[in-house]
Amino acid sequence: MRRITLWLFSTVAAVVLLFSYRTSLEGPSASSSTAVASAPLAGGSGENEDDGTSTGGGTSSGGKTYTGSIAQTRWGPVQVSITVSGGKVTDVAVPTYPNENGRDVEINARALPVLRQETLDKQSADIDAVSGATVTSDGYKESLQSALDAANLK
Repeated sequence: MRRITLWLFSTVAAVVLLFSYRTSLEGPSASSSTAVASAPLAGGSGENEDDGTSTGGGTSSGGKTYTGSIAQTRWGPVQVSITVSGGKVTDVAVPTYPNENGRDVEINARALPVLRQETLDKQSADIDAVSGATVTSDGYKESLQSALDAANLK
């Protein structure tokens, strides 16, 4: 009888603990995720047309800025902007990316710098997807390719 009572009490305690555990979709705090989400990744911004297609922008950091088309992904739009100088990509910005909740912000805060660095290293859209951010990576590559096409780069 004593074992059954102990088992029952343990089970009830475990169930209560499980149901009282709160998960958060807002990340560490709503104010910090808003600050990260509102700031575009990296340098210069391109000039966008209303339809979101690739356009040549003004000069930034001694180069010309090209903005890729908006890639609609499952988690939200992704848009890449590149600065080209001397036929090379010298800077990459991501003015538009999924940032609707804390998890989006967390994933993209980790993935976008990796994608940006790979773009600068490889000078093309032939880059690897970031594990855990496959959807954003695919949208990034799609938008990056349209920006590279607008700049007449590979």
